[in-house]
Amino acid sequence: MGVCLFPVAAMAQTETDTIKTYLDEVVVSVNRWEQNQREISTRVTKISPALIQLQNPQTSADMLGLSNQVFIQKSQLGGGSPMIRGFATNRVLLVIDGVRMNNAIFRSGNLQNVISLDANAIQNTEVVFGPGSVVYGSDAIGGVMNFTSLTPGTSSLGTKFSANAFARYASANEEKTGHADFSIGLKKWAFVTSITKSDFSDLKMGANGPVEYTRPDYQVRDENGNDITVVNPNPNVQIFSGYNQLNGMQKVRFTPNANWDFTYGFHFSETSDVPRYDRLILKNASNVFTSAEWYYGPQKWVMHSFNGLFNQQTAISDQIKFTIGYQHYEESRHNRNFSGGNRNRRTDRYEKVKAFSINVDADKQLSEKTNLFYGLEYVTNAVGSTAERITITDGTVSGVSTRYPNNSDWRSMAVYAGLRHAVNDKWIINGSARYTHVYTYAPFDTTYFDFEFTEATVKNGATNGSVGVAFNPTTTFKVYANAATGFRAPNVDDIGKVFDSQPGTVVVPNPTLKPETAYSAEIGLAGKIAGSLNFDLSAFYTLLDNAIVRGPFTFNGQSQIDYDGTMSDVLALQNISELTVRGVQLGLRWDFNENFQVASTINLQKGKEKDVETGENVSPTHVAPSFGSTRVTYTNKRVRLMVYANYNGKIAFKDLALSERADTHLYAKDTDGNPYAPAWTTLNFKSSFVLSKFITVDAGVENILDKRYRPYSSGVTAAGRNFIAALRVKI
Repeated sequence: MGVCLFPVAAMAQTETDTIKTYLDEVVVSVNRWEQNQREISTRVTKISPALIQLQNPQTSADMLGLSNQVFIQKSQLGGGSPMIRGFATNRVLLVIDGVRMNNAIFRSGNLQNVISLDANAIQNTEVVFGPGSVVYGSDAIGGVMNFTSLTPGTSSLGTKFSANAFARYASANEEKTGHADFSIGLKKWAFVTSITKSDFSDLKMGANGPVEYTRPDYQVRDENGNDITVVNPNPNVQIFSGYNQLNGMQKVRFTPNANWDFTYGFHFSETSDVPRYDRLILKNASNVFTSAEWYYGPQKWVMHSFNGLFNQQTAISDQIKFTIGYQHYEESRHNRNFSGGNRNRRTDRYEKVKAFSINVDADKQLSEKTNLFYGLEYVTNAVGSTAERITITDGTVSGVSTRYPNNSDWRSMAVYAGLRHAVNDKWIINGSARYTHVYTYAPFDTTYFDFEFTEATVKNGATNGSVGVAFNPTTTFKVYANAATGFRAPNVDDIGKVFDSQPGTVVVPNPTLKPETAYSAEIGLAGKIAGSLNFDLSAFYTLLDNAIVRGPFTFNGQSQIDYDGTMSDVLALQNISELTVRGVQLGLRWDFNENFQVASTINLQKGKEKDVETGENVSPTHVAPSFGSTRVTYTNKRVRLMVYANYNGKIAFKDLALSERADTHLYAKDTDGNPYAPAWTTLNFKSSFVLSKFITVDAGVENILDKRYRPYSSGVTAAGRNFIAALRVKI
């Protein structure tokens, strides 16, 4: 069920909207221009600001999870990796204010970059399901998450001022968040400023569930400089999971006349050190911790964007807009062994990416029934990667291999065009095509590894297309179908990274990679069944050909090499697999009366991937279990109440991906002692009370029954019973 169809928390404004409102809703994700839901042939879900306010998500990853159609994996509290229709990480695309966030070091392992966005400064969130490569290029295989941050509005009636602020507390990790934003609108100028500061302590899990998820002990360094194991006085507290984060945003808008509209945006985000919890709880066969330290350094993200819109009919366009973006990323990894010869030496690896992009998009109405959309895109990423090893007892610094080839380069150039044709007032046909050329360059340092090559240059081209039809037999019913292709070109992470995916294995570079290609089909319908009962149903199938996966490899003829003091099996990313995902997304909504509503969603998906060693079909890593939500809401002018249950299905050992079976410490044990992901359900309550024109109080409790559960593939266990309270002031 799409949030766009059933916006449960929009309460007073949209809770009783009809299906016609949904079909007439405007989205911008599909072709970068505003378009009516009735006209598109792709599934799009929107997450409303009202839902965000009621639910009070701690991060933007949690915000995406509110859709109940995007599954969120967490390796640590300071993270959140979205999974969409069986794809994740570098196979789904993040876009903010028209600028792609995915960069040249986005990896196939779980990513935390989405938390750089401030959920409290987002004005609109749209999720496009299925390949979006025609409009957005590489990486948009599973879907596109398109965010629009707060945008200031001008005022023709004198100076306009507004401000919002809130303070929030959550008990499970003692969250303390403060946020403020204010905007000023003048005749031609407008400004908006936003800032959010959050502090999260160690997360407390529930009391009722698998004992394998608890934290019975943890590692510390004693006063004599020895790493020791100590007993955790409360095994439900996940020691070394807390962190803090700061977000800031500034936008300036200038509309000199009716034809021009310019907006400059500045975004800033920085976390503290973030402990990688899934590595800190890992033990070896002797039940000894493998790591004494393992944490991500501050994740920093800065973006400058400049958007311009020219709104005047010309021979080639009715509107033209250009989007220029510059982003600077910084991240790092720091780890030290608990025992062995390297226990006093910490390895620090640092990465920086400078990303520049420019998009030019145009819209032209060719006739009363036909519209043309077309555009150009250029993206370039410069990757810096350094590393050092520090002896913590005396501060001695020595060299060590970098994670990526330093001074690598990744570029993408593309042209695309799309056509929308209304056959009549019921039938609409959409078609589009894109050509993308991708260039990757990586110079290899042979100081620590005797590479057979000193540099790699990879050039790839991809042509993608999509065709779809939308049929609106009535104003309250819609049927749509589409077929599309997508692709992901190898980036610097794919062709040049050297790292340990898990202790005892090492991934080495492979400069011979080719793009992986997705072929997808979808059919869907939405409308009223009878009276106030509405439904939303879609079914999809995706084939990923030439899929890039890890497989056994050799390095200079050797199947094992020494990496950071550990003899490790050699792996490399290779085009050696094929992956299929199929599924159904279903939603129902019953507007019992003007105050009460019941809504329910369910997502079912299955996948198959060819095992690179046996050739047999196995489960892909990022296909989530069945999941959904059922919600009952009550709304009047001053009160919003919601009681809801979130639920996940079971993944048995035989259905676990091979990579997940290897991470036994992340899972519960079945009766045979094998890892598996148990099913779970939580009961929750949220409320919002309007005390006055200016003051609102939000309060609620999550996981009322204090269940102990861990979402599929996650390293950190979810919060136990969690009391949340927020005081909001609006001027």
